[in-house]
Amino acid sequence: MPDESRPRVAAIIPAWNEAGAIGLVVAALPRDLVDLRIVVDGGSTDGTDTIARAAGATVIRQGRPGYGAACAAGVRAARADGAAILVFLDGDYADDPTDLPLILGPILADTADLVIGSRLDRRDRGALPPHQRAGNLVATTLIALLYRRRLRDIGSFRAIRADKLAALGMAHPTYGWPVEMVVKAVKRGYRIEEAPIHYHRRIGQAKVGGTLRGSLLAGYHMLHTILRYARHD
Repeated sequence: MPDESRPRVAAIIPAWNEAGAIGLVVAALPRDLVDLRIVVDGGSTDGTDTIARAAGATVIRQGRPGYGAACAAGVRAARADGAAILVFLDGDYADDPTDLPLILGPILADTADLVIGSRLDRRDRGALPPHQRAGNLVATTLIALLYRRRLRDIGSFRAIRADKLAALGMAHPTYGWPVEMVVKAVKRGYRIEEAPIHYHRRIGQAKVGGTLRGSLLAGYHMLHTILRYARHD
């Protein structure tokens, strides 16, 4: 059972046609650490929403397309239900839900304001293709040069306090959302930690990193976001 003495924790899972994985993701989230399991469905046609509910998740529909819009919809639902800590992870089981204590621990201990799961050391073979590793290296190198903050990875599995996220004024509706959170957190002087997590080959069809179009779009939005906020005071 969840510990009522700690802050209320919500896991936010954007999903679109993840019928093969979403039930596993929701079920694997540690019940003693997560109070709310929110699946943000982007208009799935394969029964993702039904499977997620059966696994114990609250399912909401996002009104605006895009990864960032899905995360924002999940944040609104979580805060309306009293969540003080927000965890984000993907719905394809590439992020391993059983690693949640590694992501959540520094937030609960108040040693970090933002914790990012680092996929580089414990990834399955083929889980992070070369073009994704190259794009990640470009992004982290730019952040080091422009923001004077060295990071190894810009992964999707992360945790942050709800009030800290609200202060960032998140705005990107699509693939730039994760890196927007990072660069804005750096500029505000947030304590950022990286936690080594397991990273698996995704279940089901790849929608971003496994396609040329998806990879190019994600890369464009990430780099544009890094450069955009480097010019802002």
